[in-house]
Amino acid sequence: MKPAFKVLNMADAPFLQEEFKLLHGFAEVTHMAADQQRLAACISEYDAYFCSLHTQIDLRVLEAATRLRVIVTPSTGLDHIDMDYAGAKGIEVLSLRGDTEFLKGITATAELAWGLLLAVVRRIPWSFEAVQQGDWARDRFRGRQLRGKTLGVLGYGRLGSIVAEYGKAFGMNVIACEQQDVDLAGIRKVTFHTLLQESDVLSIHIHLSPENKQLLNREAFSRMRDGVVLINTSRGAIIDEQALLGALTSGKVAGAGLDVIEGEWREDLHKHPLIEYAREHANLLISPHIGGVTWESQLLAYRHSIHKLYAYLLKRSEEELL
Repeated sequence: MKPAFKVLNMADAPFLQEEFKLLHGFAEVTHMAADQQRLAACISEYDAYFCSLHTQIDLRVLEAATRLRVIVTPSTGLDHIDMDYAGAKGIEVLSLRGDTEFLKGITATAELAWGLLLAVVRRIPWSFEAVQQGDWARDRFRGRQLRGKTLGVLGYGRLGSIVAEYGKAFGMNVIACEQQDVDLAGIRKVTFHTLLQESDVLSIHIHLSPENKQLLNREAFSRMRDGVVLINTSRGAIIDEQALLGALTSGKVAGAGLDVIEGEWREDLHKHPLIEYAREHANLLISPHIGGVTWESQLLAYRHSIHKLYAYLLKRSEEELL
């Protein structure tokens, strides 16, 4: 019997083909390397798309997706999907957002946030670069210790609460700004303005929304302490990147560690202003959105997402038999 559904997978992980065997019998799965043009060219052939974060599901893709019923993204962030247009077309989006119990076991992004913080305040990448050149210049890479400093956490959800615990373990004073009514486990809850004014280190852990796009703008940077350290493992568009460049240049921001930048999908990524700045300055560290990219977290996230797709397709299959 011919499978009822066609599924396109562009997520790249060596274990995925084995995991997708769960769909065997009622879905035919095609695996392709992530490519924006190829996605737009072939998406019309598929009922379901298991997506890669390297491609955008934008207007062009969705206009071509005449057969598509569901998009599966193994992520909590959704800025790579035009959610409004997908909704208008009746295409369902299955993500990890809201899967609270499952997500409690995924700590990779919080761990990376702390790794970026340590790398920036102790200047680890730049000191290693000097050592590679035979330069054992200890005093030139004098850093800062974290104990006694104030860690400001913007967003006290799953990841923000984990980072707050790391801060307490390092002897930091921890404050948090959170709109929801949640238990902050003894951590002082502050307003956004107080967070900006009191933080020696500011770590971002909120979802991107139209309301908080470029939340950290020139005015926000002007309210921060001189020499603040900024960590962002959320989404690049939460920060006004031109304002950040100005703050880095002036010294208002002593250092920044970013796992995300706005326009991660642009073809001329090497010309991105933040990347160009980082080539010439030793106070900006950028990693390529690897927060959730560990063997453990990806296996769990992809497996969980495939099971969600299985449940969705099984339900659709049963409905069509009625």
